[in-house]
Amino acid sequence: MPLFQLHRRQMKNPVSRPVLDRQLALSRVGGDEELLREIAAIFLEEYPKGLAEIRGAIASAGGKQLESAAHAMKGSVSNFGARPAVEAAAQLEQMGRSQSMQDCGDTLSSLEEALSALRSELEAL
Repeated sequence: MPLFQLHRRQMKNPVSRPVLDRQLALSRVGGDEELLREIAAIFLEEYPKGLAEIRGAIASAGGKQLESAAHAMKGSVSNFGARPAVEAAAQLEQMGRSQSMQDCGDTLSSLEEALSALRSELEAL
């Protein structure tokens, strides 16, 4: 398979590897497993609202709203070292900042897939 096709294939399924960086997440809470579980529970309860804000901003072509909502999501998922979700949220944040929102669909799908994988891993904590 040519390299560009392999790269494209990997980009379409960015969450085939573990999303949660457990060591990084634990380091951010001083190694406290219980605190990590508490933060994970809060995130699992709250992230659907943030995702809905991102979807709404895209639907209404609200660049500033997308930038803000994606920035907040990026910060939240970075606590877990969830690189695919961080990268997708950062791309959406930049799209909102630059008002280049016509191609948000694929990036939103990547974020949704990464969040789904992260949710599964956080629920397993």
